[in-house]
Amino acid sequence: MLTWPHADTDWAAQLGAVEALYQRLVTLITADQHLLIVCWDEAHRNAIQAQLSGLTHGESPDQTARIRFAIAPSNDTWARDHGPISVLDRATNARILIDFRFNGWGGKYPAKLDDRITAQVFAAGGFAGVRERLEPSPLVLEGGAIESDGAGSLLAVRRTIVDPARNPDWSQGSIERELRNRLGVEHILWLEHGQLSGDDTDGHIDTLARFCDPQTICYAASNDPDDPDYPALEQLAAELRALRQRNGEPYRLVALPQPAPIYDEDGQRLPAGYANFLIINRAVLVPVYDDPADAIACTGLADCFPGRRIEPVDCQPLIRQGGSLHCITMQLPA
Repeated sequence: MLTWPHADTDWAAQLGAVEALYQRLVTLITADQHLLIVCWDEAHRNAIQAQLSGLTHGESPDQTARIRFAIAPSNDTWARDHGPISVLDRATNARILIDFRFNGWGGKYPAKLDDRITAQVFAAGGFAGVRERLEPSPLVLEGGAIESDGAGSLLAVRRTIVDPARNPDWSQGSIERELRNRLGVEHILWLEHGQLSGDDTDGHIDTLARFCDPQTICYAASNDPDDPDYPALEQLAAELRALRQRNGEPYRLVALPQPAPIYDEDGQRLPAGYANFLIINRAVLVPVYDDPADAIACTGLADCFPGRRIEPVDCQPLIRQGGSLHCITMQLPA
């Protein structure tokens, strides 16, 4: 699922560049699987369809047949945080979409339209291909704040969920019960440290540490003691070393380098990194920034994902608004 940029989002000043990036992303995704694009209105959908006409990648046939569209007005395009979380009920084989609340990362930005997208798309039959049911949750939870191994373990930075700006009436215990009940998780791994400069999310886990498989976690690491992010990332690494799998074994840890600092026009550092990669059916799409560390990160991730292609995607336009590939996408069940 992608929520497409438009002139009423923060992308207005660079809409052409970011739409070109979305077009490349659509090309890569639809080479391997189907895609749902959320549009502002019918005119917006028609404009997007014109941009994507005749889409092909490699030896794939015309890929536009793999694209579906849905109409829902949006404040912004961070589908990872306003899209539904998919759960498989193994007892019934039902595919369930959980609609958690979204309040603009603790009220930092307008989000009323975004908070309605999942329910609006569902009501219009936009998710019909997965034969799902929709379950709303009163918990404010962004998809970028949680990382699952798919086998009962959940990784998260505590302050991005146990937060009075997001969930003022929830204790940590009640939040954990909701996560267990809704997502079926049995092993919640809370982290306290790690945040990239310029990150508006308070430290989303998908910018810091990701499961590559149930035994392997890759993570953002700095080897420059003069980097302002170095102390927090060192503390993150120490926390990850202390984590244990459900069988008591430590995780295999794979460090991902940091690119050289990237700054906006006001001199503010942007949260560029490589942990915000996107896993699709036969590939891993890796954010890159025209930096020597790009190749190191791609090589490291290739070792973590044998059998999947590594596809670098230039995310310099995306990072201007503080996010990357994982942030703008949300996977759905087949």
